Amino acid sequence: MSIIEQVKNELLRRNQEYIEKVDSYDFWNNHIKFVVDEALKLASVYGADKEIVELGALLHDIALVSNVGTKADHHTNGAKIAEEILTNLKYPQDKKERVVNCVLHHRSSKNAENIEELCVCDADILAHFDNIPMIFFKSFTMGKMTLNDMGMLIQGFQKDFDDLSDRTKETFKDKYENIMQVLFGENWGQFIN
Repeated sequence: MSIIEQVKNELLRRNQEYIEKVDSYDFWNNHIKFVVDEALKLASVYGADKEIVELGALLHDIALVSNVGTKADHHTNGAKIAEEILTNLKYPQDKKERVVNCVLHHRSSKNAENIEELCVCDADILAHFDNIPMIFFKSFTMGKMTLNDMGMLIQGFQKDFDDLSDRTKETFKDKYENIMQVLFGENWGQFIN
C-alpha cells in the first residue's frame, strides 16, 4: 500500500470517528477531498512534487479531524500530528519535513515558503468554492440567513480570494467573479469593505 493510501486511510478512520463521537460534520466529503483535487491540479500546473502536495492536502486539517486544539491553532497542532503519522509510517525525514511544512503553512499563501506549500494553501481556498452548499451551512441548518450574514459571507469569499497567491488569483479571477455574481447578484461588490 502506498504512503498516500496509508495516510488517506488514517485520515478517513479519524474522520469517521469524529462523525460518530464528536459532531456529524464530515471533513472528508465536505472539504478535504476538494482540497486534494485542487492541490493536485495546481501541482500539475506549477510543477510541484505531487506526492508532497497530496500528502499535505490530505493532512492539512488533521488537527480538526482529530479534534485537537482550536481552529485558530489547527495548523500548528496539525503539523505535530502529521509528523507523528508520517514518522509511524517510516516516511523519509526530508520528505516528512516538507509535508509537515505544508500543513504548518496552509493558512495563507503569504506563509508559503515553496511551491508545494503554495499548492496546498491555494487549494484549501479554492475548495471553498468547490462546495458552495457547505458555505451556506447556517442557512440550511437554521432555515434563515440575514442580510448581515450574507454580507459577512461575501466578505469571507473576498478574503479567501485575496489570500490566494497572485498566480492562482489571476487564473481563478474570472471564475470567482462569475461565482459571486451568480450567488449574490451583480451588486455583490457593495458588501465588500
